[in-house]
Amino acid sequence: MSGPGRRTGPTGTYADEYADEYAEVLASALRGPARARARLVAEMREGLAETVTAYTGEGLPHDLAVRRAVREFGTVAEVAPSCQRELTVAQVRHTARAVTLAAPLLTVCWYLFLATGHGGQLPMATRMLAFPLAGFAAVAALLAATVLAATGPLARRLPTPHRLPRATAWAGTTAGVCLGVSALTLAASSPLSENWPVVALAGALAAVLHTVVASSARACRDCARA
Repeated sequence: MSGPGRRTGPTGTYADEYADEYAEVLASALRGPARARARLVAEMREGLAETVTAYTGEGLPHDLAVRRAVREFGTVAEVAPSCQRELTVAQVRHTARAVTLAAPLLTVCWYLFLATGHGGQLPMATRMLAFPLAGFAAVAALLAATVLAATGPLARRLPTPHRLPRATAWAGTTAGVCLGVSALTLAASSPLSENWPVVALAGALAAVLHTVVASSARACRDCARA
């Protein structure tokens, strides 16, 4: 790709190329949900390209048009922090939604496990895992629901608490661990169940939920460090 000093080619092509370069650098500096990041970067790219085109349309040389457009928009280093804050909130809400939805489904998984019957072949300790795991997941879901309320439309004008992304990430990690342990327990117990297909299905569901929640929690931690 040609650098910002290029002077050949149509004005629109020049503006698009510079905006593409700006957008590429900005995207590499941001962390957050892929769709939200792509949408935000696309908006910045389009706005910058239009501004450069407008200045060159007024007769300004390409270099001067770019400098003025960047002065208006800000350099990548200047705009990245505000863009990252927006993406961090989006990731926090994504993780909180995942945890809020996963906790009730974990309860369903354990209900299927307990309701199918095991002919006394499993130790009581295995059955008792349902209560602490569901309890930890419920606490994480309560925290996640609070996070959704704190970052919802009514709170958009308020600053996001500094520790909220990290707290949400830990809630997601807690729920992910509960789901992972549940998936392993249900998978190991299904051969001993009187209705093993149901228990195996519950274990598979717990495994899928674990993957979704754990992945979202990792992304939330990345945003908290960004």
